[in-house]
Amino acid sequence: MSRCSITQLKERIETLPDEERVLTHRLFAVDTATGRLVIPGSMRAWVGEAFGSVEEVEEQRIVRVTNRITLEGALFNGLRASRPLDTGVDANLEAEISRTTGDPFCQPEKGTPEDIFGRVRGAHSITASNIAKYDAFHGVIVFDEHDPLLLTPERVDDYVSVGLEWSRRVLETDPDARYFLLIWNCLWRAGGSIIHGHAQVTATRHGHYPKIEHLRRSALGYAAEYGSNYFEDLYRVHDSLGLSIPFPSGARGFASLTPVKEREVILLGRDPEDGSLRRAFARVLAAFVEDLGAKSFNVAFYLPPLAPVEEDWSSFPAMVRLVDRGSPANRTSDIGAMELYAAPVVASDPFEVAGRLGRTLAP
Repeated sequence: MSRCSITQLKERIETLPDEERVLTHRLFAVDTATGRLVIPGSMRAWVGEAFGSVEEVEEQRIVRVTNRITLEGALFNGLRASRPLDTGVDANLEAEISRTTGDPFCQPEKGTPEDIFGRVRGAHSITASNIAKYDAFHGVIVFDEHDPLLLTPERVDDYVSVGLEWSRRVLETDPDARYFLLIWNCLWRAGGSIIHGHAQVTATRHGHYPKIEHLRRSALGYAAEYGSNYFEDLYRVHDSLGLSIPFPSGARGFASLTPVKEREVILLGRDPEDGSLRRAFARVLAAFVEDLGAKSFNVAFYLPPLAPVEEDWSSFPAMVRLVDRGSPANRTSDIGAMELYAAPVVASDPFEVAGRLGRTLAP
């Protein structure tokens, strides 16, 4: 199937086979509108040079996608989505990373506290206890490598494996702390307060974090109404539209139609313990950094509880969400009132993201 752009999504859906088209309409609402403006004569030369076409600026196609089941959504501006992806390297960023060598994370056993159950050591990382916690169990996976963008599949796999072992130690300490979350905020643009490579792990009690719990309930409601697995259908829709990302086995991935921000990729797997999801994530993250030029990103692992609980998690997969947060050199925040209170406004085209990653990761 040939690639299209997000501006053609509505038309693309109508070309799908009947079953896939009905399924897509069940999961997603797609609306298009045209934003019009008038360019004064004094600006026309600049607009033409900056955007390539005065006409495309004067009439901009806006695509609004809403997930009917979870109520996640995004607004795509066709003018912005047509911009080429930035893959440049910021030399100043390299200097800034190098300048901070020697921070407390460079000697974590001396410069960081440890959890009450001790530290978890891996081949390329070690845990610490977060000194300013946002939950009772809140740890840090401190990477041996200071540069947070020097990533290899082996290192990334180790970071996740260490996080999972940390969750098991927590469960031994407190059997009620069954709800585990691994997050990764790379550099200040993504909310990282320390440059040295690190991820964070938390475990909470009496129910998962609200956004994960909302997703579980939405999926259960979908199953009750349609008798089908929401996550399987979500992947099927993205795959039928040409947004899936190939992996050799096990995990499946796609560029999201309702990204929380730029270039969001979602991975689905059976269990991170079997390795296929971790390997897929490691490959995608490396491609994000090396091929798409991402320098700052957020990652979240959505996982079912670590031990049996009363609520139904039987259809909930292991899920990884990865989003690009843009250049750390950009002083303008990519999140404002729209993202906090309405819906994300997105510049990147998920079809372009899927195409780039698909070519890079194809077996």
